[in-house]
Amino acid sequence: MTTEQSDATGGRADSDPAPATGDSASGAKPEATEVAGTDGAARPNGKARTGRKARNRDKAGNSDKAGTAKAGTDNEGGTDKSGTDTAGTNTGTGKSGPESRAGTDGEAAPGAAGKDGRAESSGAGKDDETGAGGTDGDKPADPWTAFGPAPDPVLSRPRRAVRAVGRSLVHEWTLAAVASLALAVLMTWPTLRYPRYTLPQDYWDPSLQSWQLAWSGHILLTDPAQLWNSNTFFPESWSFAFSDTLLGYAPAGMIGVGPEDALLRYNIMFVLAHALATFGAYALARQLGAGRIGGAVAGASYAYAPWLLAQAGHLHVISNGGIPLALAMLARGHGWSLRHGYRPRCRHAGWAFAGWLVAAWQLSLGFGIGLPFAYLLAGIVLVSAVVWFARRRRVTRPFGWRLFLADLLGGLVFAAVGALLAVPYFTVAEQHPNAARTLGEIQLYSPPVSGFFTAPAESRVWGELHEGARAVLPWHPEMTLLPGFALYALAAGGLFFSVWRVRHRLFLLAGVLVTVALAMGTRFFDGRFTYVPLFEHLPGWNGLRTPGRMMLWTTLLLGLLAAGAVTAFCARVRELAAERVPPWPGPWLRLATLVPLLLVVVEGLNVTPHPVVPQQPAVMRTVDGPMLVLPSSQNLDQPVMLWSTDRFQRMVNGGSGFTPNSQAQVRDATVSFPDFGSVDYLRKLGVKNVVVLRDRLGGTPWEGMLDRPVDGLGVTREEVGDAVVYRL
Repeated sequence: MTTEQSDATGGRADSDPAPATGDSASGAKPEATEVAGTDGAARPNGKARTGRKARNRDKAGNSDKAGTAKAGTDNEGGTDKSGTDTAGTNTGTGKSGPESRAGTDGEAAPGAAGKDGRAESSGAGKDDETGAGGTDGDKPADPWTAFGPAPDPVLSRPRRAVRAVGRSLVHEWTLAAVASLALAVLMTWPTLRYPRYTLPQDYWDPSLQSWQLAWSGHILLTDPAQLWNSNTFFPESWSFAFSDTLLGYAPAGMIGVGPEDALLRYNIMFVLAHALATFGAYALARQLGAGRIGGAVAGASYAYAPWLLAQAGHLHVISNGGIPLALAMLARGHGWSLRHGYRPRCRHAGWAFAGWLVAAWQLSLGFGIGLPFAYLLAGIVLVSAVVWFARRRRVTRPFGWRLFLADLLGGLVFAAVGALLAVPYFTVAEQHPNAARTLGEIQLYSPPVSGFFTAPAESRVWGELHEGARAVLPWHPEMTLLPGFALYALAAGGLFFSVWRVRHRLFLLAGVLVTVALAMGTRFFDGRFTYVPLFEHLPGWNGLRTPGRMMLWTTLLLGLLAAGAVTAFCARVRELAAERVPPWPGPWLRLATLVPLLLVVVEGLNVTPHPVVPQQPAVMRTVDGPMLVLPSSQNLDQPVMLWSTDRFQRMVNGGSGFTPNSQAQVRDATVSFPDFGSVDYLRKLGVKNVVVLRDRLGGTPWEGMLDRPVDGLGVTREEVGDAVVYRL
């Protein structure tokens, strides 16, 4: 008996011979069977060796008995008959059973011999009647492959790159960033309508801050060693530290030259600051466990709270988005959230280090907002260290070495940035004692309780309605601290219906109460247990003039409470939708989830004025320094600083949070200019040119100075456009 290769893949068949049909069970000698030889002729009395498995097993585990193989010669062009598949299905009749059957004669064939003498294994994909099993020894085509799924295409490298970019464009954080930017453009409109000529709210402090952005970029490109010795407040040193510097925006200041570019730069950063605040608060709420709509409520309420409309002229206050963004990164890096607690498997050292870098950048924008943030981070580190020490026996490695090193290096970077930035301010405080704030000044800016329910005049919704309430406030620009009635309502609901745990809600409520007490300054029991101890003992805290800006933290905490309530509401909507067929919220249910967000956004609408900035006099582009521009005052000098961004010539003029004694003396000495005493004083000071702006003299102490003679003073007088230049 010869062996036969019947495996469809051409492998050697090693299974046992298949029993012949007939009376083999009763011991009768089986009849001779014909087995196809290699030359196509039948061999008598030969046992056919099947493929890899001659005994097929069905699903129940029974062995199928293979019949004799019927092989005809191909000389006559006969048709092959194939057997069944290994599952025992009758391919000829469509029936299945414990035994494989071929055709109608009850004999199963393990395969049909081809021209090369190899028996083809039968399968479910072969045609029993047409003999579609190919020719010339080729494997038969499987017609059922046409109904199978198409194979995944092999993408080229450019197509893979395009697909990756496409996925990133529809990622949640990409969409959140784009939505934040679009909302910022709409909510701050018309800031970008005429960005080279107008400024939001007024042109005093925004002009100063436009100059700050321009100076930091200019000096870092030309002479970084002179960063803190600006061209203003001549001859004072460290003059760049007379107010918050917005130093973190210096890269933007490196682009463009002159007043118009300075205005464009300021307006762009003003819009981007709102976008970053929205995105940062959204990221923090999402990291803590809020849903997308809840996170959007937190972001919109934080960036567009009505009280912030009164701060539209203070870019260093509006630029607060780095605070929630840094907290979100730090929480993500440490695998922590309010909703899910501490999850060690979610730790990521890179996110933690990035959080410290963002915190350092936020600190570089100014200590007015950054100093409380720095003390908060220091408190978090201290509390974490105490908790670890108390639980060190149960939790030996709560961070892991990589996260520990990320925190260590990131904390050192943050501390180093804070220390380097603090040196100029401590120097200024030492050289200018009048720059320090007093408790009497804090009392002047401390708001009463009614201020937390009063909106500023810039609010489109509540501005006119609250006009009477603002009239009774001692200094309403810093005392109208309404975060939004919708936010109050959502946060109150979040105390009872929320995805946050009860203890977390209580912690958030405690934070709200503490920050409100701090924002009241000396109005809360004279501040003896709240603001005054911080003012007297914490380094740098006595430089903060307006306690009401602590409302920033109140707004953030209220937003987190509201996010918890909105997330729970959306979850309840999904539960109701699950009972629908199909299980998806209907149009009205979907709109209902957006109502809280809509209410918060509507309360943030503004009527902020955008005045045209006075045009730069031509004389500012030609006169050299050191120079003095008259008339001079706190507000009048701030546009002059902006006008100097063409050449940055040194000038006595400057406006900041305080007036240096030297500048006050110059203003007093030049009221009688030009006369011998004032000219001599300016020469000794080093001033070479005095520029008098005709159109600004009215109503000032210098109103009649152009009528005074200069004979015998050694001074030349020159008309340059609408200005008069005295050369000393």
